[in-house]
Amino acid sequence: MPNLPQDCWSVLGIALVLYAMGCIQSISCKSKVFRESISVIEVKASIDPVPTSIDESSSVVLRYRTPHFRASAQVLVPPISKKETWIVGWIQACSHMEFYNHYGEQGMSSWELPDLQDGKIQAISDSDGVNYPWYGNTTETCMIVGPTRKESKFNISMNDNFYPSVTWAVPVSESNVAKLTSIHRDQSFTTWLVATNTATSEMVTLQTIKWRMRLGIEVNPSRPLGQRATLRQPFAQEQPQVLSKNEPIPPSALVKPNANDAQVLMWRPKDGPPLVVIPSKYR
Repeated sequence: MPNLPQDCWSVLGIALVLYAMGCIQSISCKSKVFRESISVIEVKASIDPVPTSIDESSSVVLRYRTPHFRASAQVLVPPISKKETWIVGWIQACSHMEFYNHYGEQGMSSWELPDLQDGKIQAISDSDGVNYPWYGNTTETCMIVGPTRKESKFNISMNDNFYPSVTWAVPVSESNVAKLTSIHRDQSFTTWLVATNTATSEMVTLQTIKWRMRLGIEVNPSRPLGQRATLRQPFAQEQPQVLSKNEPIPPSALVKPNANDAQVLMWRPKDGPPLVVIPSKYR
């Protein structure tokens, strides 16, 4: 090998380093280009412009059905060069919950999320309880298995509403006499459209939506069944906000428990200590 001046060796060394960096960078660049090429062509979010319906057909419980929140998106995914799998779908979390059923002077029952209420977590997963962290696994997600030669375009959608049953009588009493006087409910949710690499768990947030569902029902328990409950507010819900800047997903929104498994039904009497009526399903 010929003797080269020191300056030449320095230049050659720098060139070799840059070449190596370029090779490494090209690998990560492919991933970066893929991440940045996933795009949302169109996103829609709305709450049906109808009032909550009330059902007094049962002598045991009052039922109500709120209008549906609906979200849909058309997503464009570039070709996948490697043997890898991506899932695109909806993740939802509850960030605030007030759910009170008042029984006049006797007290109220309350569905509660203790960790959320105590500020231990920022939000709680609203997964279906099976397909964490996804809201569901039918229309709510789409799986793309690489390698693919062409770009993929698809639609994904979800919907959500409340359809609970509230006892006419005090839930801790053996009496069947109607005592329910009002229902108050106010919940806030964040819904994210996300793409995830199943092998690396890399997650790309594509869209963030915020929405809220409020409810106020007055009840006159002395009236005949079928004439007791009156919807007070609101008759039309606030429409969801599709944010221009994405919000990060709290870790608690991606793991167990989901809101349905974590909630606790409490009885809070006007006098005396609170009682657990239905404990959390999550142990």
